[in-house]
Amino acid sequence: MDLTRTEVAEAAVRKDRRGSAARFGLLAVPVAFFAVFFAYPVAAIVARGLKVDGAWRFGRIGEVLAQSDVRHVLWFTTWQALVSTSLTLLIALPGAYVFARFDFRGKQVLRAAVTVPFVLPTVVVGTAFLALVGRGGLLDELWGVRLDTTVWAILLAHVFFNYAVVVRTVGGLWAQLDPRQEEAARMLGASPWKAWRQVTLPALGPAVAAAALMVFLFTFTSFGVVQILGGPTFSTLEVEIYRQTSEIFDLSTAAVLTLIQFVAVGAILALHAWTVRRRETALRLVDASVTARRPRGAGQWALLGGVLVTVVVLLLLPLAVLVQRSLDAPDFGYYRALTREDGGIFLVAPIEAIGNSLEYAVAATVIAVVIGGLAAVALTRRDAGRFVRGFDALLMLPLGVSAVTVGFGFLIALDEPPLDLRSSWILVPLAQALVGVPFVVRTMLPVLRAVDVRLREAASVLGASPWRVWREVDLPMVRRALLIAAGFAFAVSLGEFGATVFIARPDNPTLPVAVARLLGRPGDLNYGQAMALSTILMVVCAVALLVLERLRTADRTGEF
Repeated sequence: MDLTRTEVAEAAVRKDRRGSAARFGLLAVPVAFFAVFFAYPVAAIVARGLKVDGAWRFGRIGEVLAQSDVRHVLWFTTWQALVSTSLTLLIALPGAYVFARFDFRGKQVLRAAVTVPFVLPTVVVGTAFLALVGRGGLLDELWGVRLDTTVWAILLAHVFFNYAVVVRTVGGLWAQLDPRQEEAARMLGASPWKAWRQVTLPALGPAVAAAALMVFLFTFTSFGVVQILGGPTFSTLEVEIYRQTSEIFDLSTAAVLTLIQFVAVGAILALHAWTVRRRETALRLVDASVTARRPRGAGQWALLGGVLVTVVVLLLLPLAVLVQRSLDAPDFGYYRALTREDGGIFLVAPIEAIGNSLEYAVAATVIAVVIGGLAAVALTRRDAGRFVRGFDALLMLPLGVSAVTVGFGFLIALDEPPLDLRSSWILVPLAQALVGVPFVVRTMLPVLRAVDVRLREAASVLGASPWRVWREVDLPMVRRALLIAAGFAFAVSLGEFGATVFIARPDNPTLPVAVARLLGRPGDLNYGQAMALSTILMVVCAVALLVLERLRTADRTGEF
């Protein structure tokens, strides 16, 4: 008996060791990736700003914080991010429910259209809303109302930009929740509101928190939207960092603001990780195809109609303005001008930015899915320690750190052997993947953690290897989330602007960089070409997202 107990104890120890080795093996690649391509460049740019003659000037932090205009920027950055996040959740959660639970004609097309605004460069988003709410815009022409240089223009633009984050992140999990749990509560006497609040909402908690976190980080670091719509009145940390870096050339102040942003985002992520861990439970997931049905009753049809009106007015109308402006010139003049080299800001014809963007986005998506997938699998292990749980929060930091800082950091840190990548094409996909990885992790993590651990244990007891357990237990459950994550990473890569603008070579511009350069030049022809490129970007994204929807639908019906 003693021998048997000893053998059992030794087997348990060996299992724990194998589990620890597997966990750290999975994390090795993501940790190395973020250390080399995020932590090192950011540290390099901060050190460049806070070091003078080899000595650290930490007193500069207090000097910057003592400035009243900096304190106002901090207050406005936080306030508008909180309000923008709350408003986005309020408007987008009904949309998440409709896309998750309802089946209606044109659903796939509408889902792709909802995601297109998210991948647009923020400069273009700001310009589109300026055409709607500014002088001579649609509201001004119809009712004499102007909202430019007001906070409402900024808030509405943020909802436009982040609507898809809530719909896809929350809706992806909502579609797989077993509706019979809520129906059972209804049969026991609970009202529809009480059943949803006590059964469905707690199950959606991790996904809602993840969506709110992503929206908050994007609005907290908002740049292009505030730059155009806020005018001289409103400024966020991102706008101020850009101004200090590119206009005033004060790297010291920019470094301090970067540290402030970094600390604030780190604190938010730590709080989020703590609250989410206390709410996560195993969920009963089902095939999403069996939960969607046609609306029933006047209330559900009214909800569907309200969501459709919201999508048309808030999301599609600004896109229609872009298309209309791109067609202002007769005989598609703006589009034909894209095929000509001007010898100025472009060394090649602007139309070549389309192929560059697609190539970069595919490479960035592969990198983001591999890095994010490995991290998500490691984070779902029950024996994860403090280091692993802390890395969960660190994965989100690229969304909260200034893209301007990351771009400059790449130029400063990755310019010497063995990491001299300034002339390498891979530099752009690496920067884009940094933003895509958090989306992959946050999309896959709630579903991976919802898989009943007893299924994995049963497969292991029956002799399945860890790889076979993942392939036959986890993968069928998370395949849909993996496709959503890949789609998000691809879309984000297509629209990434902040870091890419500093590292994209003149002979290989991306679509967002080309649009920004055209918008920065005076003249109707340049402005029209920018609108034409923006329209092309919308079409490319819509096609890519429709293909993704087709793959997901085919996967559920067994065609592939």
